[in-house]
Amino acid sequence: MKIVQFIRGNVVLAIAILAAAVTTCFVPPDKQWLGYFDWKTLTCLFCTLAVVGALRNILFFTMLAHNIVRLFRTTRTSILALAYITFIGSMFIANDMALLTFLPLGYFVLSSTGNEKHLAFTFIMQNIAANLGGMLTPFGNPQNLYLYTKFTIDTVEFMKIMAPPFAVAVLLITICCLCVESTPLRVEKTPVQKHTVRMCIYLALFALSVVIVFRLVPYYYGLAVITGVLLVMDRKALKKVDYPLLLTFTAFFIFSGNMSRIEWVHDVFKHLLSKDTLTVSTLSCQFISNVPSAILLSQFTENYRDLLVGVNIGGTGTLIASLASLITFREYQRLNPDKVRRYLLLFTAYNASFLGILLAFMHLIK
Repeated sequence: MKIVQFIRGNVVLAIAILAAAVTTCFVPPDKQWLGYFDWKTLTCLFCTLAVVGALRNILFFTMLAHNIVRLFRTTRTSILALAYITFIGSMFIANDMALLTFLPLGYFVLSSTGNEKHLAFTFIMQNIAANLGGMLTPFGNPQNLYLYTKFTIDTVEFMKIMAPPFAVAVLLITICCLCVESTPLRVEKTPVQKHTVRMCIYLALFALSVVIVFRLVPYYYGLAVITGVLLVMDRKALKKVDYPLLLTFTAFFIFSGNMSRIEWVHDVFKHLLSKDTLTVSTLSCQFISNVPSAILLSQFTENYRDLLVGVNIGGTGTLIASLASLITFREYQRLNPDKVRRYLLLFTAYNASFLGILLAFMHLIK
């Protein structure tokens, strides 16, 4: 039963392990396997998740978000604020961590004011905001971190590539949130104990994890410092790191590495990507999610611009297009198990619309 529960809670990881296992039938383990793994990506992801976990444990993000939301007085502006907070948060703490941090805040705001009827819409907007907000920065989405490292993309160039779809995403989310009815809303301030010293230290560690991403400090130095400090100050943060996500990356590194060595697979993907990298990468996300799509397709093309855009806007669409979407679904299912069908219908409608508009826009400006 424990194994079944683990698989249900980590479907993408289970698929990744199965996919990696299948490819070993064609490419047995050998010395080349050691070259599959991007240790810097795994290290940066671990450091970011650990530090963000430590900040969450002292309720830093909750305190920050409460102060922002209290500035707004209606359902419309509060839902817009929640979407924006998630949008901005994903740029700095990654999309999945932004959702884990701000989805509970969205529920708190709506449930404490008797506006649960807006919960599905709010969660969907926060989910889209997390997936599309994180695309602007190298560490906003896991696939960004991987591609940024693999292709050694310049930071300014990275942001220029992602600026057009990012701007359209902001506009679309704003329009959707402004269509919500505007009713008076009041959020009472919840007292939160301040941990000033810990907060300063954790923010310094977060700055170090960002510096590692930008290649200003060797990743192994950062790993040693961040792990050492958290072992002393907050071991719970290390225990709560999303290790299944790290294992998912590891499994897909094996899968993509093996796939690239199967001759007919290499030829097929190379041909498809040479025709339309943007569309192929976007559609790929709908079936195997954006992170594995980035890892797999990067083996067959040097067109990192279209690939980068494709695996980011491809995070919208189906429920499995992004790991973050599964996080939102699990949270909504836990809070409203009787309204899952309505949520899935709304989720599909909004995500399909965002995906269609963004893909059409990017083809238009190419």
